[in-house]
Amino acid sequence: MIASLLGGIVATPWARAALRYGAIAVAVALFLLSARRTGERAGRIAERLEVTEKTNETQRRMLEAAARRPRDCNELVDRLRDGEF
Repeated sequence: MIASLLGGIVATPWARAALRYGAIAVAVALFLLSARRTGERAGRIAERLEVTEKTNETQRRMLEAAARRPRDCNELVDRLRDGEF
């Protein structure tokens, strides 16, 4: 009984047009939601990249500072006498 009612409704031209436009509207809405989600994901990835770059820069500066440190007490004393430290 329900199938015959739905079949009768879908058989009319205006109902088919309404279903067609409804399907198009749903497809466009899903596309827009997907595009928004993709944009949010890209933003999170860009933010994560920025944080990683900042962390790497800090670590690089720390390594450079460690490479320039005095090796022993004598070298520290020499640097202090020369005014380099």
